[in-house]
Amino acid sequence: MHLAAKRDYYEVLGVDRNASPEEIKKAFRKLAFKLHPDRNKDPASEEKFKEISEAYAVLSDSEKKQKYDAYGHAGISGAYSQEDIFRGADFSGFGVDMEDILRTFFGGAFGGGFGGFQRQRGGPQKGRDLQTAVEITLEQAATGATVELNLNRLEHCSRCGGSGAEPSTSVINCPKCGGTGQIQRSVASPFGRMITVTTCDRCQGRGRTAEKPCTKCRGDGVEETRRQIDVKIPPGIDEEMYLTLRGQGDAGLYGGPAGDLFVGVRIKPHPYLLRKGADTIYEAEINVAQASLGAEITVPVIGGEEKIKVPTGTQSGDIIRLKGKGMPGRYGKGDHLVHVTVRVPEKLTRRQRELMEELAKELGTEQQKKGFFRR
Repeated sequence: MHLAAKRDYYEVLGVDRNASPEEIKKAFRKLAFKLHPDRNKDPASEEKFKEISEAYAVLSDSEKKQKYDAYGHAGISGAYSQEDIFRGADFSGFGVDMEDILRTFFGGAFGGGFGGFQRQRGGPQKGRDLQTAVEITLEQAATGATVELNLNRLEHCSRCGGSGAEPSTSVINCPKCGGTGQIQRSVASPFGRMITVTTCDRCQGRGRTAEKPCTKCRGDGVEETRRQIDVKIPPGIDEEMYLTLRGQGDAGLYGGPAGDLFVGVRIKPHPYLLRKGADTIYEAEINVAQASLGAEITVPVIGGEEKIKVPTGTQSGDIIRLKGKGMPGRYGKGDHLVHVTVRVPEKLTRRQRELMEELAKELGTEQQKKGFFRR
């Protein structure tokens, strides 16, 4: 029986014999991402991945490459075992990407020939960030306020203080992993002996576990608690903003820091005022006489009322601006804008009609003198 001849390593990686080490590395990296099983479901991809890995293991090592260039496959197979080839392979420079390829393909971290890739997943863990919202009035948004907020969050267990161990008992090295936080298993492969490393399922990677788990939190170290928190609302806050309360989220695990609390702000609609940035707007209705003769009216503003003068001859659509009577903004307080609408009466008394008819005669004569299309 004749074994199939091995393909030329340069052909396998798709590079010529004068390729630089960087070009060889780049070619292997591209093929490795293309062929590893998570990305390529072709059953043949596994064998192709092994083939390019062997080719790169030889061509990335200057000594093996020199023997291969001189004697071909005969110079390699006689001098090195398959495990030797991979032990000397230069897989440096691939960073996390290369580690992920190998971990995905072989199902774990590596020891032995692949440089001992390991990643411990235990240790201190930051608590989960939480989100909520509060509703405030426009006046509170203008002046600032302190609002009480009630929420459920995870806090350190009141019985064990977060250790997960029953009081008067100890936290000990995990008996399953011996305190390493990892379980190692030796796996035989075509490339030689490999070691898969997984997180210990008993201590969750901590390396430490409760001698006797806390009866209240069952060893978790945290419990859900209803908590009241005072939220300080800064003056001028708008609905598009949110507040970040550092360390007010869920408690951290295994000595990790607490998460954060993000508070969105909703502002209740005001019965009279509309907000636009740092300005506030009020729609004021006046009658024909007030518009013609001028008047003094009272309008609502943030925090109360204000008397303003309506100038003689005010037209519908005119704006009366009250400086600094709006909301706090980045560049100081905004203005309060009074949008004026002149209301024409729909029904008139007999006396009002007589007066309006007399006025109409006067205005009509005056209008003819000045031109009908006067602007």
